[in-house]
Amino acid sequence: MSDIAIRVDNLSKLYQLGAGLPQHGLREMIQQQGVGLWRRLSGMGNEAESAHKKTEDFWALKDLSFEVTRGEVVGVIGRNGAGKSTLLKILSRITEPTQGRVEIHGRVGSLLEVGTGFHPELTGRENIFLNGAILGMSQAEIRRNLEAIVDFSGIERFLETPVKRYSSGMYVRLAFAVAAHLQPEILIVDEVLAVGDAEFQSKCLGKMQDVAQQGRTVLFVSHNLAAIQALCSRTILLEGGKLAQQGEPVEVIGSYLKKNWVLAKQELAGREDRTGNGAIRFAAVEFQNESGERQDGLQTGQTGSINLLIDNPNREERQGVAINVGVSDEQGTRVCLLSTTMSDSSTGSIPPEGGVVRFELPKVPLVAGRYSLTLYATVQNEVADWVIDAAVMDVTEGDYFGTGRMPPAGQGKVLVSHRSSFHSHEVVR
Repeated sequence: MSDIAIRVDNLSKLYQLGAGLPQHGLREMIQQQGVGLWRRLSGMGNEAESAHKKTEDFWALKDLSFEVTRGEVVGVIGRNGAGKSTLLKILSRITEPTQGRVEIHGRVGSLLEVGTGFHPELTGRENIFLNGAILGMSQAEIRRNLEAIVDFSGIERFLETPVKRYSSGMYVRLAFAVAAHLQPEILIVDEVLAVGDAEFQSKCLGKMQDVAQQGRTVLFVSHNLAAIQALCSRTILLEGGKLAQQGEPVEVIGSYLKKNWVLAKQELAGREDRTGNGAIRFAAVEFQNESGERQDGLQTGQTGSINLLIDNPNREERQGVAINVGVSDEQGTRVCLLSTTMSDSSTGSIPPEGGVVRFELPKVPLVAGRYSLTLYATVQNEVADWVIDAAVMDVTEGDYFGTGRMPPAGQGKVLVSHRSSFHSHEVVR
């Protein structure tokens, strides 16, 4: 038996931008035919069809080659649009390559983006059995794993409910439980850590470690670099659909972060490596001190604000807007998250001409250093714009505690305001 679990040989995938949605299934085909019919009936047929036929070639993957041996845990990293999800869809046989060859030696269990792999009209229980059958498992094998799947996913109350009524978190919990517990020889996971709470994310990492220790192969895509480094024995870096680097996780992640810092200094409005429907877009990031003066960054212990300038391309007022700012250190570790929905229970709006979202920090709690900001916007719960490492924020040293003293280096990035006092045992009791 070969030691190779996955072999990718000169793999390429071409999409034609402007040609409409790739027709991976019946629903997509019907959607495109419906659009064409509407154009003809509305009298816009010729003009719209002519514009619609103008296409541009986009290579999501280009001449990609690598191998994964049995029992290896490999992480795949790269910026949005690097080709990570396209690669996993080809490996999971959801889409076909344009050129090249893929060899898969073993039964594959996949967890891709929400909406892939489950039938929306079937219940959670029915989808468990459906996925097991697709993996080639018998009814008896699936029943033996059913209790563990339901327990891990935590959706017991909703097991007989059609999955189309599940939240994205419930969907991913069940999908991961199915993929991991139905004993595939190769487990392919795409961004499971982007959904769910910290407890679920910890369970996912633990389960993937269990799978790896059982000698099975894991291919793991994530923007969580700490998880990649902790879990994987090798890391692959994709750039523009090509293999940029592979090797020890520490080395590959280090190279990736250096490139990200360079990109973060580019003009935000012109960045093309972004995800979302474009309902609103991040145009610029500005920093201000307590007096409202623009600064290159913030100062530890002082009042400051992070201002996000928002473009509104369609000039329509946007309701139900939520904005998140992820702050990461130079090692790529997430230090904290700023969110409009955590600081305020309601969502906001962006006027037709665009607007500004301001995060005010009454006392900047970060130690001096350089940080990267990842920006994430949703409108009516749909991703509008997501830019990883969108801006660099320099934090200069300040007197956070008012004592002139600061923690020694290496004792964390976040400062916590606190008071301390000494008492006798009697006072404490």
